Amino acid sequence: MEKQLTELLKLIPKAKVRGTTDKLLTDLTTDSRTVVAGSLFICVKGVHVDGHKYIDKAYAAGARCVIVEENVKVPDDMTVIKVPDAHAAMIAIAPWFYDYPGKKMRMLGITGTNGKTTTTNIVRLILRKAGFKVGLIGTINIMIEDEIEISHNTTPDVVDLQKILYRMEQAGCQYVVMEVSSHALALNRVAGCEYDVAALTNITQDHLDFHGTFENYREAKALLFTHLHEGEKTNKCAIFNMDDYSSAIIKARTKTPIITYGKTPSNDIYPLDFEVAAKHMHLKLHTPVGEMDMLLHITGEFNVYNVMTAVAVCLAEKISKDIIVSVLDGFTGVPGRFQLVEAGQPYTVIVDYAHTPDGLDNVLKTAREITKGKLWAVFGCGGDRDNKKRPIMGRIALELADNLVVTSDNPRSEDPELIIKDIEKGLAGAPSQKQIVKITDRHEAIEFAMEHAAADDVILIAGKGHENYQILKDKTIHFDDCEVVRDYWKDRK
Repeated sequence: MEKQLTELLKLIPKAKVRGTTDKLLTDLTTDSRTVVAGSLFICVKGVHVDGHKYIDKAYAAGARCVIVEENVKVPDDMTVIKVPDAHAAMIAIAPWFYDYPGKKMRMLGITGTNGKTTTTNIVRLILRKAGFKVGLIGTINIMIEDEIEISHNTTPDVVDLQKILYRMEQAGCQYVVMEVSSHALALNRVAGCEYDVAALTNITQDHLDFHGTFENYREAKALLFTHLHEGEKTNKCAIFNMDDYSSAIIKARTKTPIITYGKTPSNDIYPLDFEVAAKHMHLKLHTPVGEMDMLLHITGEFNVYNVMTAVAVCLAEKISKDIIVSVLDGFTGVPGRFQLVEAGQPYTVIVDYAHTPDGLDNVLKTAREITKGKLWAVFGCGGDRDNKKRPIMGRIALELADNLVVTSDNPRSEDPELIIKDIEKGLAGAPSQKQIVKITDRHEAIEFAMEHAAADDVILIAGKGHENYQILKDKTIHFDDCEVVRDYWKDRK
């Protein structure tokens, strides 16, 4: 990709330029570590990092053009573009620089507090079975057909997102299936994207540290739907889980055709029957194209909703019922989403990403259905995140589990002991028969549960799911809940 700086400057008319504008740009970036010769380095002020501090590194790596908000000293051959708001400038230029790839492919956006990852992965598999080339952008991975990369954000920033979409378009992708976070919508990271289908899984408490109130959080999610009708594309559709309170509020403001799903026959898609077992689930759905009868290799009522969301998205795209059913019959789940860990242990161990009150409630209720003995909950809460949900999650675990091991998640800059104290506020008045243990070290906490569980017990390890790291105050270490389980039993064989 190559663009003339003179053409780019037309998009930011309030910019003040120092230095020559006769330059060819081959790349945009906000990260000095990814600068190459020809990069335009954009100095964005973030919560923890200020790009202005890295101009020297960007220059050393080959950048000869920089967007700034402050007065800066740079070498004579570096062009300085000063703007009132670097973030706004970035939003204006990034989609243009990559020729608006988000307007050229079918864009399917899934938003909600829980369920996005499982839903997007199901949709991707169905579209591929139908013969389409598909890109996926999500919490775990970025996939361009069979090429897989690790994700660092649910939705990348606007520059990285446009780069990824450009690569997908160049690879011939006809579809992009994308998890769309509330942060991305509020910060307009999805600028330049025109969505064809938008689906809402649910909205429950999360990210109030960023949004301030639940209403603000919902309004951020609503942006995906209230702007869906805009643009030049045709055959758009909005999809709502009508068992979620927020759906009716957002649906009333949506100006595209709508598909609804939920428990009751008033919806376009609803369950006629489902039976949950430990490792599978029978599900029969009513849909506008006839009944779908499936035996899934995933389980839990929350997965009924994920399946209904995916079915609705695929029906909006006119995918045949037979293809949808055939893929769902073979779907085995996503790493870290109610993942059964088999290590030769005498009891059941489940690893799940549940890190919100609703997520923890869902997985514990499902785990309870398959528990013959005691249900263990090993969980913590992340640092530098919504602290209001901590006692709520403590109370949910107290109500649904028999034995609790309260531990660390990703404490980040916070003291893990203080995070645990917040959780313990929800454990007040615990019945004497409930075993509650506090072990700050997550590795020790998981091992404690495994040492004390009996043959018919179920251990749910919640909060980190697919993550293979733990973020501590001064470092990030390798940490994988599944590995801890497997290593524990490997040492005992």
